[in-house]
Amino acid sequence: MRESKVTVKIPRPLYRKIQQVVEDSGFNSPTDFIVYVLRDLMGEAEAAQASEFNQEELDDVKRKLKNLGYL
Repeated sequence: MRESKVTVKIPRPLYRKIQQVVEDSGFNSPTDFIVYVLRDLMGEAEAAQASEFNQEELDDVKRKLKNLGYL
């Protein structure tokens, strides 16, 4: 099953710059390049989100460090 797609509007000058990048790369189209970049950024954001501690976890770590004499 193919994923449905949506249209995203970007400024034309930015699109032209992306077209220039695509001409000198292995990407087939500006859309392929944009999807690649967005997936990469989303992966970084998800990884950063996953590594953040919630308040309960932070309190637990602080308690353990205090019990060990570090705080």
